Amino acid sequence: MANIHDVARVAGVSISTVSYALSGKRSIAESTRRRIDLAVQELDYRPNAGAQMLKGSRTNIFALSAPLHSGTYAPAHMTFVLAIVKAAREYNYDVLLLTQDEATSGLRRVARSSLVDGILLLDVSTEDVRTDLIRELGLPATVVGIPSDTTGLTCVDLDFERAAEMSVQRLVGLGHSRIGLLGQAPIVYERGSNFPPRFRDSFLAETAKHGIDSAFIPSAEDSAGVKSALDALSEALPAMTALVLNSNEPVQSMVLELLSQRGIRVPEDLSVVSACSSFETDHLNPPLDVIPLPSGESCSRAVQLIMAQLQGDALPHVELIEPRYIALGSTASPHLP
Repeated sequence: MANIHDVARVAGVSISTVSYALSGKRSIAESTRRRIDLAVQELDYRPNAGAQMLKGSRTNIFALSAPLHSGTYAPAHMTFVLAIVKAAREYNYDVLLLTQDEATSGLRRVARSSLVDGILLLDVSTEDVRTDLIRELGLPATVVGIPSDTTGLTCVDLDFERAAEMSVQRLVGLGHSRIGLLGQAPIVYERGSNFPPRFRDSFLAETAKHGIDSAFIPSAEDSAGVKSALDALSEALPAMTALVLNSNEPVQSMVLELLSQRGIRVPEDLSVVSACSSFETDHLNPPLDVIPLPSGESCSRAVQLIMAQLQGDALPHVELIEPRYIALGSTASPHLP
């Protein structure tokens, strides 16, 4: 089924120009309008809920696809859901939450019923069937995350690659040459979640660039799994002097407890950075330097971008939010033997 992106491609114009032609909101050159009309006829394009919205019959409802996968950490997940809801309310929009793991059927249903004006996607996989579906549906949509193929998509996310680089650069600048990375649960990588591999790959590339020793180990989220992961990291990287935690809050708390039990002081014996964390780290023992995962900023921007699409003023593109480093005293220069 053809969508508005196909019409724009065949007519040789932007999506916003097609939107203006469908809505009649702006005057368009007659030659351009004819090309759009011919493309609509050629593709047998049938205006759906998106076209009705452009004509003015908005529902003031967004669909938020936020599936609860196996391995999803609910507190962080809900931080993003609530941030989307809060941002939508700034524009007098309500949010219809779709949480089923197989999300395409729900999205098709609400789109075909003309129930929503646009779609937002959370917890995006590298290969995500929902991205193909929103291309097909032709409704305004924003993806919070970066799938492998961003063609025709509007995406916004933290620059996880840059966050990894900042973590390494901070520690290298202090003189560390043996840096470990404790990652998310193995299932998160196995199911193709987009952001943990982005951070991991950038971390390993940055440590290689600086010519320092590094190792990566994913960690399960129970005490035995955390202990096993920390032991494996210590074995893979003897005399490790710095550790980056790209994991959920319970795992980071357990790591700090294990270090304390083993008499390893932070930062005197081991510098620790909490990277891309959706929670505050000043209450941990000890407080950790952190690169925050800004759910409020990314979700607010996602809603701004979908509103721009509703107005016909936005083209598909990828936006990366610049990370920031907050020092709370958990990193220092390593002790020299």
